[in-house]
Amino acid sequence: MNFNGRAAPLSSQTLRFACSQLGCSDAALWSVLTVETRGCGFLADGRLQILFERHVFHRRTEGRFAQQAPDLSNAKSGGYGAAGAFQYERLVRAMALDNDAALASTSWGLGQVMGFNADRVGFANTALMVESFIDGEDAQLVAMATFVKRASLADYLSAADWTAVAKGYNGEDFARNHYDEKLRLAHSRFATGPMPNLTVRWIQAALLILGYAEVKAVDGWFGERTQKALLALQRDAQIERTGRADEATIEHLARRLNWTAPA
Repeated sequence: MNFNGRAAPLSSQTLRFACSQLGCSDAALWSVLTVETRGCGFLADGRLQILFERHVFHRRTEGRFAQQAPDLSNAKSGGYGAAGAFQYERLVRAMALDNDAALASTSWGLGQVMGFNADRVGFANTALMVESFIDGEDAQLVAMATFVKRASLADYLSAADWTAVAKGYNGEDFARNHYDEKLRLAHSRFATGPMPNLTVRWIQAALLILGYAEVKAVDGWFGERTQKALLALQRDAQIERTGRADEATIEHLARRLNWTAPA
C-alpha cells in the first residue's frame, strides 16, 4: 500500500466546518489536535502521522502472532518505540501477518482516528479511509469531527470537560498517559492567546515536505526557524528573498505541490 499522497494542509473552510459541526471553539479543537499529533497530520516525508497499537492487533487477531512477534501482538498496550518512520516499520511487519487487522490497529492522521473506526466515520474499510487521509488534512479533520459527534463527545468538547473528552477519545486508560491534563494545559494556552495562523502553517507544511530542515514544527507560529527556511526556499526557487509568505512564494509552492493556496 502506498502511504504517500498529496499531503495538503488544513484549510480554514474545513476548520470552520468542524467547529460548527461540533459546536466548539477553535481553542477546544486545536487542543485535541495538538495533544494527538502536535497539530500536524503528516511526517516530514509526506506520510501520515500514525501509531501502531500492539494490543489492538493482538485482540483483532486473537493472539495468533503473540509468540511469533510479541512486539507487534501483546495483550498489554504500550511498547510503541520511536515515533515517525519506526511506526511504519512496525505497521509493514504487521501487515505481512494480517493486512486488514494491521491497518485497523493503527491510528491515523491529524486526529489519530483508529483504523477500526473507519465505518463509523463514513468509510467502507480502513484502506479507503487511509487513501482519503493521504490526500490532505481536511479529510482527516472531517473524519475526526464525525467520530467526536457519533461518540457523543461534542458536548464535552464544547464545555471543555477534558476528563470526559479524554476518556471517550483515548479510552479507559487515559489517566495513565495524562491525556486529560495535557488537553487542559493546551486549552489554557489557546484560550488566552491567538490561534495558529493557517497561512503560516501552510507555508511550514510546504517547507517541511520539501526538505527544509530548519522547520521543526507545523504549528502556525512564524518564528526564526520558519523565516530561515522560507529565505532558503526563496533563494533556491529564485524568488525575491523577502522572508515573508508573500504572493509569489505562495503561488510557487501551490504550483509545485499541487495544493490550493490558503484563503
